[in-house]
Amino acid sequence: MTDVDLEIHLTDADLAAGLREDARRGLTASPKWLPPKYFYDARGSELFEEITRLPEYYPTRAEREILAERAGAVARITGAKTLIELGSGSSEKTRLLLDALREHGTLGSFTPLDVSGAALRHALADLRREYPDLHLHGIVADFVRHLEVLPEAGTRLVAFLGGTIGNFTPAERAPFLAALRARLATGEFLLLGADLVKDPAVLVPAYDDAAGVTAEFNRNVLHVLNRELDADFDPDAFAHVAVWDAEHEWIEMRLRALAPMTVRLRALDLEITFADGEELRTEVSAKFRREGLAAELAAAGFAVRDWWTDEGARFSVTLAAAV
Repeated sequence: MTDVDLEIHLTDADLAAGLREDARRGLTASPKWLPPKYFYDARGSELFEEITRLPEYYPTRAEREILAERAGAVARITGAKTLIELGSGSSEKTRLLLDALREHGTLGSFTPLDVSGAALRHALADLRREYPDLHLHGIVADFVRHLEVLPEAGTRLVAFLGGTIGNFTPAERAPFLAALRARLATGEFLLLGADLVKDPAVLVPAYDDAAGVTAEFNRNVLHVLNRELDADFDPDAFAHVAVWDAEHEWIEMRLRALAPMTVRLRALDLEITFADGEELRTEVSAKFRREGLAAELAAAGFAVRDWWTDEGARFSVTLAAAV
């Protein structure tokens, strides 16, 4: 059987402290905001899996289409011995890369990194059954704060998929990409999934589906605050809003107060007010153009080796080398 280990750099206490800090900062700001990572408790993760199967939500299918077609090329070009996945979750799409690298004959280890120890343990158990000869090394960590813990064994390919790079603003992307480049040796690789700018008539429904699943997912963050911070949000008192910001070329998800209200977060000894119609931003999801993405990567010290899209040119996967 395969060798499996789990390295922990982020505890439940760390996550709780981070939530308290982010909630205090974001909810007392003007305008109010929360980071999107707090969507993903157990219920939120279930809802997101449901979202990925909705007809309106194209990114997951489009990225999988690209990986299914191009994983062999990725394996040939990189010859990677170690595959690292940032924000791995279930690593479902990553199996396409694992299979291609294994068939190419170079793969020796896989390191999924995620903030959820429970999700990693579940994924590693599945992977152990599917890849009995592969060394599996899970890391419970935050990929923004803990890049220094990435393993250094073998020629590395870092996969950052799902369009998660879009959750960073440009001011956040630049230092993140530079920090990631600093952890890689010249000639090692980054595989980056990024959603593309397109007609808002396609974009907006992907974040505001007819069945209302994304609305429930968005409001779930209020359930998280109620449970973890002893808050008294009424999630039904907020409308789900998804808007296309053409200037910044990103989707914003927001929660709009349907009436004036006061909310108490007892764990923070904090009371906040919402005006009628006031909005709380819960996610930014930036969309990219090929030239802009290549320029951002170049500024961080990466050179684009290949760039692929799905047949509909909705989503991209970029293979970039550290230079």
